[in-house]
Amino acid sequence: MQRIDNKKPQELAEAVVNKMLAQDWFSQWLGIEKEIVAPGHVRLRLRVRREMLNGFAIAHGGIAFALADSALAFAANGYGHVSLTLESSLSYLKPAREGDVMIAETEEISHTKRTAIYLVHIQHEDGTRIGLFKGVLHKTEQAHFPDMQN
Repeated sequence: MQRIDNKKPQELAEAVVNKMLAQDWFSQWLGIEKEIVAPGHVRLRLRVRREMLNGFAIAHGGIAFALADSALAFAANGYGHVSLTLESSLSYLKPAREGDVMIAETEEISHTKRTAIYLVHIQHEDGTRIGLFKGVLHKTEQAHFPDMQN
């Protein structure tokens, strides 16, 4: 496993996610908050605001997609190397409304040297499923930190 300055995998995952989130203006605008960060795994949350609603007074589908996409990126990149999405899709199961808290949690399905596959489970605080997101990523050799050892 690669390390930066002899950091353990957990410390590396936290450092990468903190770095990414600090530069991710869209996730910040959404109000995404980290709950869990670990190598290959994150749990994020956001509260649905009025400006996130569509004409049916439910969260625009892009909000759930963006939350899941951020979870995917943070989880996959947590190993220390830049990972980029090749393909993603979201199946919508239930709506979210203004004031609801949406939670996205990743499940790593496959993790090889070049690719990774994740499911992101999106739910309400009470556990009611909102959607299921699938993402396929390409893992590059580019390290998030220049002093990362191979």
